[in-house]
Amino acid sequence: MRSKTSDAKLINLFLDMLAAEQGAGPNTLDAYRRDLTDFSEFLGRAGRGFAGAETQGLRDYLADLDARGFKSSSVARRLSAMRHLFRFLLNERIRSDDPAAILSGPKRGRGLPKVLSIADVDRLLTHAKALSETPDASATQRLRAMRLYCLLEVLYATGLRVSELVSLPEAAARRDQRMLVIRGKGGRERLVPLNDQAKRTMTDYLALRAEAKLDKSKWLFPSFGESGHLSRQHFARELKELAAAAGLKAAQVSPHVLRHAFASHLLQNGADLRVVQTLLGHADISTTQIYTHVLEERLKSLVRDLHPLAQAD
Repeated sequence: MRSKTSDAKLINLFLDMLAAEQGAGPNTLDAYRRDLTDFSEFLGRAGRGFAGAETQGLRDYLADLDARGFKSSSVARRLSAMRHLFRFLLNERIRSDDPAAILSGPKRGRGLPKVLSIADVDRLLTHAKALSETPDASATQRLRAMRLYCLLEVLYATGLRVSELVSLPEAAARRDQRMLVIRGKGGRERLVPLNDQAKRTMTDYLALRAEAKLDKSKWLFPSFGESGHLSRQHFARELKELAAAAGLKAAQVSPHVLRHAFASHLLQNGADLRVVQTLLGHADISTTQIYTHVLEERLKSLVRDLHPLAQAD
């Protein structure tokens, strides 16, 4: 049995291990900290801590999450955090057993990603471009609209994670830049090609930035916030506002949905799954395989349209 302070120290030790040995990024570490702090608070109400928790206490916590209305995906994530923590405590000989080893998670199917059609994406881009060219807009309004248009063009051209997108350096917009060097999850680097339209938009955006005397920032999308660059949340809000203005359902549009659209549209047009895996920065092909439904539809279409014995009923 340990105090809350001991639990806090164990969480810090665990997160240090994740960062040092597995290259976990800030967002991953923040998620683990939130999940494990909530778990610690639950155990604390029963006078327990991580060092003295028993399997039944873990089951009670999972049941509590269910009673609080957590989705099965969220419960599964909390269980995964618990498993990783207790495996760490066992390896570090802080515990002599693993109370999470025999737990089973909630049964859940892996949902298909939300995907916008090519026409929907074109509608978003067209509306964003029109806003950036509004003749009677103020300099500040034009810059903000151009920033959003640039974010969209680059996101749909590259499929970057939103955290990778908003933290792009200003050097990414150089005229001769044909590839972006992206440092993704776990510190892994990958090369992502830029198309001509994205490069032109970045150049135009930088020109407006220079007019507004913001050209000295090292970030492509600077902000006055603590990080120095635009936040993921701010971009997501602007994107939903744009979607609503373009006549799309705002709830179905997000930066991650555009990343899915990038991958799905590539596959629809004949890209190889391994190529898409590389572009998205997935460490494991199994993560990319959520898009196999796109490949299956494409294969069905090929057989239907090209097979010599295929005939309409």
